[in-house]
Amino acid sequence: MTAAGPSALERFERHLAGEAGRSAATREAYLADARLLLELAGATPLEALTPRAIRGCVRQLRQRGHDPRSIARRLSAWRAWFRLLRREGVVEADPVAGIKAPRAEKKLPRPVGVDAAAGFLDSLDQDEPLARRDRAIFELAYSSGLRVSELVGADLADFEEAGTMLRVLGKGGKTRTVPVGAAARAALDTWLAERGTLARPGEPALFVSRLGGRIGVRAVQQRLSQWSDRLGLADKLHPHRLRHACASHFLQGSGDLRATQELLGHASIASTQIYTHLDFDRLAAVYDAAHPRAKAKS
Repeated sequence: MTAAGPSALERFERHLAGEAGRSAATREAYLADARLLLELAGATPLEALTPRAIRGCVRQLRQRGHDPRSIARRLSAWRAWFRLLRREGVVEADPVAGIKAPRAEKKLPRPVGVDAAAGFLDSLDQDEPLARRDRAIFELAYSSGLRVSELVGADLADFEEAGTMLRVLGKGGKTRTVPVGAAARAALDTWLAERGTLARPGEPALFVSRLGGRIGVRAVQQRLSQWSDRLGLADKLHPHRLRHACASHFLQGSGDLRATQELLGHASIASTQIYTHLDFDRLAAVYDAAHPRAKAKS
């Protein structure tokens, strides 16, 4: 540890306990992260650390197996420490400012097969209004790849082209129009025939709760979880898995990445490319089964 280390740590500890008002657990974690920085820096004193040196420390963390989330947390602690040290004149500059953690790998929800998705939707009992509403919500999510916020935000007036298209408000206030498949339209027609028994007069929402107002995100999540339990699904569904299934199955069938991007409302094609791994999985499976030299002879 450098000569400046103990004094700087003591300053940080007093700051966390006093002015910053951090809990004991947070203080302990931040101080552990500060000690880790001293260890990674080796003989380099705090006041001599540069952004390049901090990036070197981050590389060391990666080599030790630290994931991007834990690295981001440590960088946050280091920034808090250097802000204090700079304010108190211990260092002239903050070498951590502007240093970003490595990007976390985007993890997809567990894949849902075409047969599994269809089997779930076809198994939904529709002998009461809320069940008919649920079927329409889930069919629309799978048909059009909608986010749960887009499902609950949809209004009756958002349908276009005799109900074959739906205008939705996505992330960042961006509007897009998505197709509505035949199965979803049939489920919506069944629900709309019942909607008037629940909806309050003048309510614009496409999907309403038992109290007559717009249904909320949490309610949709809970209903899908309840249906998963009722049908005895070992692998529970949630709204984003239906959106994911729509994207995966659409891309597998069309091979059109740009169209998949437009359907999902992704601002960047990079967000859509995470679904392409499923095509590679399918290609690998077909190759293993079909190519005469795919497998080693026993």
